[in-house]
Amino acid sequence: MTTHDDRYKWVALSNTTLGMLIATINSSIVLISLPAIFNGVGLNPLQPGNVGYLLWMLMGYMLVTAVLVVTLGRLGDIYGRVRIYNLGFAIFAATSIILSLDPFTGGKGALWLIGWRVVQAIGGAMLMANSAAIITDAFPAKQRGMALGINIVAAIAGSFIGLVLGGVLAEWNWRSIFWVNVPIGVVGTIWAFKSLRDNGVRRPGRIDWWGNLTFAAGLTALLAAITYGIQPYGGHSMGWTNPWIIAGLGGGALLLLAFGIIEAKVAEPMFPLHLFRIAAFSGGNAASLLGSIARGGLQFMLIIWLQGIWLPLHGYNYEDTPLWAGIYLLPLTVGFLAAGPLSGFLSDKFGARLFAAGGLLLMSASFAALLLVPTNFHYGVFAVLVFLNGFGGGLFSAPNTNLIMSSVPAHLRGVASGMRATFQNAGMVLSIGIFFSLMVAGLSDSLPSTLDAGLTAQGVPPAAAHTIATLPPVGTLFAAFLGYNPIQELLGPQVLGNLPAANAATLTDHQFFPNLIATPFHDGLVIVFWLAIIMGILGALASLIRAKKVPAPAADLVTREEELLDELGVQPLSPVPAAAEPSVRE
Repeated sequence: MTTHDDRYKWVALSNTTLGMLIATINSSIVLISLPAIFNGVGLNPLQPGNVGYLLWMLMGYMLVTAVLVVTLGRLGDIYGRVRIYNLGFAIFAATSIILSLDPFTGGKGALWLIGWRVVQAIGGAMLMANSAAIITDAFPAKQRGMALGINIVAAIAGSFIGLVLGGVLAEWNWRSIFWVNVPIGVVGTIWAFKSLRDNGVRRPGRIDWWGNLTFAAGLTALLAAITYGIQPYGGHSMGWTNPWIIAGLGGGALLLLAFGIIEAKVAEPMFPLHLFRIAAFSGGNAASLLGSIARGGLQFMLIIWLQGIWLPLHGYNYEDTPLWAGIYLLPLTVGFLAAGPLSGFLSDKFGARLFAAGGLLLMSASFAALLLVPTNFHYGVFAVLVFLNGFGGGLFSAPNTNLIMSSVPAHLRGVASGMRATFQNAGMVLSIGIFFSLMVAGLSDSLPSTLDAGLTAQGVPPAAAHTIATLPPVGTLFAAFLGYNPIQELLGPQVLGNLPAANAATLTDHQFFPNLIATPFHDGLVIVFWLAIIMGILGALASLIRAKKVPAPAADLVTREEELLDELGVQPLSPVPAAAEPSVRE
């Protein structure tokens, strides 16, 4: 039964916002701390055999959350959203303690972290799947945009806050990036158990096991294959000809096709396909997926741009660049924080669609402007553009979530929240494979010859220079991403020791590698940002999709009555199964 209690709704918003914040901070805090983590467990992530550890540390958490949020949202609809949410908080806090106590080194130490991060991702998925549904249950329709805006922007901002926090903590001790979650997780868990209550419509139901299995296996195979496609294979700079990757792509697609057939036939599907008949739901999720891919690609590319080129050119040591990259990206976070609650409040008053579409168009415009910025940019110009990008993302997120969540009947809000999170999280994982592949494709044309000429000009023997120049560009990208000096790593003391001191100093200086890679990197950046522009425009068009005005059938009259009662804080005695067009202003 939904009651819009004034005090309780703010408690629900505060706790779920804390839950979303800690879940998303945890994703990016590891991203920026990877050099410290690998040093801590005694692994060089740039050695070929260790790339797998690096990729799974990078994408494992996001992959698991993308796969499980729908299932956990459905479980929330059946057994209670608050119950599943509370369990997620407890799992998250417990695994934070276990992760910080990693007793191993080398490959075993990395596997310990990867394995427990997967378990932690289950807790994070429980939080993500049910937080928006709990808020939607607690707030009347006229305030949902504002409430969801605060919650969703906190979640997105968390991914950028984690960059700064991880950089600071990793400087002290790599285990501290897990310690920081423990007090927040414990307090949040106790608070959630004591204060949250299930106000939503709950329906007994059965678990769609075949649907869950085919969806989990299919999405995992597809996303993992796309991510592994960036690794070199058989003399190629990428792995798209690898039989295992081809099998993953094909097998994943077939399993997802089977999943769709199963969901159309079972009585109680985990993924109610009939929800896609609702214009706001289908258009909103399409926009969320496209926006998430564009935003994820931006995050990775800006980190590489700052850590691999701009910061070293401005005198920063390579080992310090992860921290300062997070600091210099603060305008992006500020943009999200400034626009999110504001757009939620305004969309409640003036309609959600134009704010959602306008936010993505502003993001696309900022991507276009970044194309005009030189690789060694003036920071003031860069800061304004990334602020506008973040502001556009903040304008989009709250109205988009409001449109999606308010478009579905009350008893399906948990699964709808999970479906929304699936599209968003899958977009982040897809962005790794898509944008790294595009960047590698752009680098492959010009980087080898640039490296060869630059190294031989400093006296590096032609054979050694050629060997380094023909290495897969993804290694250079990972080096820049992790804050390593790739020239020093690749040449090693043997080659550098045989060169004149002046030449060796030039090769390992802050300026040499950034100047060498600047032009090839910009070639790849043009391809990446053009795709982001196109995705933003398509996402804006998807946000504007609305249902045709047709006379409401008799079955919809019951649903409309449910919406009116919901706005008044009253629920009918029995849940109503019919889908509804949104009661939120569009």
